[in-house]
Amino acid sequence: MYKIGIIGDRDSVLGFMALGFTVYDVKDPEDARVKLRSAVKDGYFAVIFVTEKIAEAIEDEIEKYKDMPLPAIVSVPGRDGSTGYGMENIRQAALRAVGADILFGGHD
Repeated sequence: MYKIGIIGDRDSVLGFMALGFTVYDVKDPEDARVKLRSAVKDGYFAVIFVTEKIAEAIEDEIEKYKDMPLPAIVSVPGRDGSTGYGMENIRQAALRAVGADILFGGHD
């Protein structure tokens, strides 16, 4: 059975423990890179959520896994709110998949 993980700062991710998520409390982007690599290598995760601020800082690392079927790596707002980074990534994924901006009605 696959698991769900979340990577981010302590204040943003700790509450997800109660939902059964595997929580990776990270201090800095390098720590997040190490944790993400480890989580992907383990092969236990269907989804790994990464808080937006961390996801922006390790975007190059996340890119390495974007074409893999599992795990899906999804950025989510942290405790401080959204930076817009996550929604832009979802928009770009939809654009690649269908060739049109189906979320905001524009065309690239």
